[in-house]
Amino acid sequence: MSKSATPTSKSVGTTDAHPQERIARELLTQGRPLFLGVDGEGAAHYWDSYEFAVAVVARDNRAEKVPLADTPYETLAGWCEYTQDERGWAVGPHVGGNIVDDLARGLNA
Repeated sequence: MSKSATPTSKSVGTTDAHPQERIARELLTQGRPLFLGVDGEGAAHYWDSYEFAVAVVARDNRAEKVPLADTPYETLAGWCEYTQDERGWAVGPHVGGNIVDDLARGLNA
């Protein structure tokens, strides 16, 4: 007899998410926060659109949730610009735009 799956059950045969992603999921309300990127210091940034907050998880797994309402940045784009100015982005940020914008940037490069 098979065991019925519940919405919170994990599929058999899958691996756990990257430790930084798992920590972000624990901090944020949204079950699958959006991966924004990795800053120049190696911290991963995840966006939760429900809370309008960013989880920042350092390489050593220290983490903090930053509600944008508690910062001078009113938008996710503002947070990404701030991160670029303060730490730089090693990977990303992966937000906004669309395929047309991506193609236009590629043609102008």
